[in-house]
Amino acid sequence: MQTSSKSGILYALTAFTLWAIAPIYFKEMSFIPAQEILAHRIIWSCLIVLVLIILLRYTSALKTVLRSPKTLSAMLISTVLIGFNWGIFIWAIQNNKILSASLGYYINPLISILLGVIFFKDKLDRVRKAAVVLCFCAVAFEVIQFGSLPWIALALAITFGFYGLVRKKVAVDSFTGMAIETAILLPFALAYLILSDSPSTNMFDNSSTVNWLLLASGPITMVPLMCFAAAANRVSLVTLGFFQYIGPTGMFILAVFLYDEPLSPEKLTTFVLIWSALAMLIVDSIRRLRKTKVVKLIDSDDAI
Repeated sequence: MQTSSKSGILYALTAFTLWAIAPIYFKEMSFIPAQEILAHRIIWSCLIVLVLIILLRYTSALKTVLRSPKTLSAMLISTVLIGFNWGIFIWAIQNNKILSASLGYYINPLISILLGVIFFKDKLDRVRKAAVVLCFCAVAFEVIQFGSLPWIALALAITFGFYGLVRKKVAVDSFTGMAIETAILLPFALAYLILSDSPSTNMFDNSSTVNWLLLASGPITMVPLMCFAAAANRVSLVTLGFFQYIGPTGMFILAVFLYDEPLSPEKLTTFVLIWSALAMLIVDSIRRLRKTKVVKLIDSDDAI
């Protein structure tokens, strides 16, 4: 059990670290249009996940979903959401908006809390209410300071938040879900590559380096997802939740220290408000975790 937990932590660290450094790849691919990279990401991810499903013998799960019109309808919604999320993320990275992407994934847990209240009737305690209020303050501050909504951050947070909501409701495993979603997007991706006048869409005219970089969009998508799925089977969701901040933190560091994106005092204030909200949630989660452990110890002592 302890070995499983340690390997789960290792898988989680790997998954979220890979997501944290993913902007380096998309930044290096800035000479290719964002929508073209998205098309390749869909195509190669689809092929990889279908091979994995066959190798891991997940075909029965895939057949079960394909026989359920209700599940497929829900998966259609999740497909649209993840397609927009991927496209916005790639565009943001290529257009020097890594800080905005980072902010979006910091906001995401707070969006998930709100969705839990709306769709699952979750109740907000004082800590979570304060965290949500701080999030709204951060967005309001952006609007007042810059005169517009932080649409990239909000678009990423909202699309991924609703994506998580839909996937939770349909309860389809990661590989099966990704196979269906990429398969739905596959015809659009192929159509784009066929109809586009971008010179790099014809892989026969590209250098081998460019083609290998385009092919890498598949593993860059699937490897962290596989590690995440392995981690989810070995550690609790609470523990996994603590690792989710590695991604946006890595993006923030890359944006400021590697790509020299301007971090004005006003922008930093927005991040400080969000960080304060997340710090409250983390401290509260640790407190709850310790309280649960104490209760379990008392119950075990009583049983003895």
